[in-house]
This record gives sequence, structure tokens and C-alpha cells, in this order.
Amino acid sequence: MTYNVKDISLAPEGEKRIKWVQRHMPVLEHIKKEFEKEKPLEGIIISSCLHLEPKTINLGLTLQAGGAEVVMTGCNPLSTQDDATAAGASMGLNMYGWRGEDNEEYYQNINQILDYKPDILIDDGADMIFQVHRERRELIPKIIGACEETTTGIHRLKSMAKDKALDFPVIAVNDAYTKYLFDNRYGTGQSTWDSIMGSTNVLIAGKTVLVAGYGWCGRGIAMRANGLGANVIVTEVEPIRALEARMDGYRVMPVRDAVKKADLLVTATGNIDVISGDDFKYMKDGCIMANSGHFNVEINQNDLMEMSHSHDKIKGDIDEYIMEDGRKLYLLAEGRLVNLAGERGQGHPAEIMDLSFAMQALSVKYLLDNKLDIGVYKIPDETDEYVAGLKLKAMGIKIDELTPKQKEYIEGWEQGT
Repeated sequence: MTYNVKDISLAPEGEKRIKWVQRHMPVLEHIKKEFEKEKPLEGIIISSCLHLEPKTINLGLTLQAGGAEVVMTGCNPLSTQDDATAAGASMGLNMYGWRGEDNEEYYQNINQILDYKPDILIDDGADMIFQVHRERRELIPKIIGACEETTTGIHRLKSMAKDKALDFPVIAVNDAYTKYLFDNRYGTGQSTWDSIMGSTNVLIAGKTVLVAGYGWCGRGIAMRANGLGANVIVTEVEPIRALEARMDGYRVMPVRDAVKKADLLVTATGNIDVISGDDFKYMKDGCIMANSGHFNVEINQNDLMEMSHSHDKIKGDIDEYIMEDGRKLYLLAEGRLVNLAGERGQGHPAEIMDLSFAMQALSVKYLLDNKLDIGVYKIPDETDEYVAGLKLKAMGIKIDELTPKQKEYIEGWEQGT
């Protein structure tokens, strides 16, 4: 076991936090016990590039229990929690990363974990997978496949596959029902507002909140903002999603119109320049901006800086931009994903990541058990249902089953009165 973390003496505090999340991740704990008995990952090396915090360390420990050598680094320079990485190192994981890495250090750490010559990659945003294809191609013959955690990464990988630039199979963990229906919606919804409110201590009730993007993450953010008493506006580029947002009770309009009304805005599109250029000219004095997309490209900070008179970091993760006309605009967490990069960001609740990381662990096993051609694959629905069933059992919830007669009826084609 080797590591390069900020301060290994933080391990005891990190271990306490890991034990706490384990208490709230019963599905992953069930899989860990199965892995300990069966050792399905014996002899393989897994390199992961994920948000390094207690729940992710618990995934690493689950893979380790299955017999794998696990190497971990962070997928975002501001989402790493140093007590968690120290604890992971003390518990036998190979850990590389610390909060506040610069871009050079970020890629140095990715290359460090690739130096282990992994059999399986686990990525969040596809930076590591892209790095293998761009600069570490000597590793490709040994790589069995990869798992990708998030929407942004899946978009990149599907584009690579379409262009025939992908050189090994990838499981699109984000496309699993027990991932995007829960992690993206309920996880992002709660953790985004946890972080924003923790950083700013502002009242959400009565404010006009702009949510840019109405995918599953945007749905969750809008739903929770509405529950907090906000007046929610949604912006979209896809007609069906825009129509759905309107029928869910939100106002829908173009970004240029929405920024004139917003007291607070959150981007969650996965795309570039969602808020840019003259958008900043029309914003209200005191508007607070945050991003919940994977990369810090949704709010164009170069445009914001060029259009501002001065800039100052006024509190932890809050940057103040004073515009030429005296208006003050505020950006949280340097435009990075606020629920993890924010000063008070802890990421999704453990109960949510229990589902996502259960799917990650089982996706690794699926890659090993099935020889897949190059491409991007969804995990079978049976695995989704298995994980959902384990979660219901852990929650003490029972459901009905179809009778043989009902099953025959629903699967037949001669139904009638």
C-alpha cells in the first residue's frame, strides 16, 4: 500500500466518518460481505478517479474485500476530503490526492494511479479514461473495461464510441435506474441546497431561483428549491423537457429573460457557457451563482472577470464580482460542482450513494464475468432490480408479487374483457 495525501494524521477522524456512512449504506455492506466470501475480484487491479470522500472510500473498501488491489485519486481538485483520503490510506487503499490540487498535480495523480497498470477503471467524468486513450495507450491491452459514474462522462464516452475512438468496453453506471433516478434527482437535489445554504446562510423561501437544465439533476434541484419555498424558473433547450418543467409547475423561459429575475441560479446541464457574455449584464444586484454540473465550464468565469470592475474572495468559497455599474454578483465554489467543491459540501447522502456504489461494485463484477466488445453498455435491468430489492429490504419495506395468473395475463397478447 502506497499513498500521497495531504496529512496521514487525519486518518482517525476520517475513519469515524467512514464508519458513520457504512451505517447508512446497507446495500453496499451486503455486497461487501458477499465479496469477502466469494473473492470475485481476486488478483485484479482497479484504478478509480472519483470524488474522494467517506462514501467513495467505502466503495474502495468493498472492492478491496472482493480481492482487488484498489488505487484511488480524485476526479475534481476541490472535492477531495483530506481526512477521508488519509483514512483510506490507513485502511489499505492506495491513495493519491488532496483538496486544492492545481491542474498539473491533478493529472500527475491520475498518471500515478495508471502506473499501477490497472485491469479495470472506475471513472467520474471520464478524465482518466480519456487520459488512457490520449497519453497512456500502452495500458490498453491489459484493460478489461471501465465503469463511468456520471452523465457528463457518459456523453463523452458515447461520442468516442460513435467516432470509433473508444478502445475497450465501458459500463454506463449512470444509465442504471437505481443510479440516475435516485442519485441524480434526490441526491443532487438535496446535496446542492445543503451546500448552498451552508455556504451562504441565505433564506431560499421567497427567492426567485433559476435552474438551468431539466435533466434528472435539474429536476431534483428544482423540486427541492420549490419545497424550500422558492419561485422556480427553468431554462431548457429540449422541447420535451421544457414542457415537462412547465407541467411540473415551473415557469420556463430563455436564459436571457430568466437571469433578469433570478436572485439565485444553479446550472446543471453538463454543457459549456450556459451563463456567459451579456447574461452577466442583466443579472440583479446580489445574484448568487452556483454550478452542479461536473465541470466548471457552465458559468463562463473569463467573461465574468472581463466584465467586472474588481474581484475578491469574501468568504471561504464565495467570490464577489463588482461590475462596472456597481452591481455585485457572487459565485460559489469557483464554479465547480457546488455540492462537493463547496466549503460545506458533503456530496450526496450516504443512503443515496449506497445505491450508486452498489451498482459500481456489481458493474466491476459484470465486466469480469462477461467478455464484452468495445462499446458503452447499460448494466442489465436484473441487476438494477436486485439492488432495489436489497434497498427495500434494508428499509423494512415489502411489496407484492404477481400471481401466476396475473403474470400469464400481463405477458400474453389475448387479453380482453
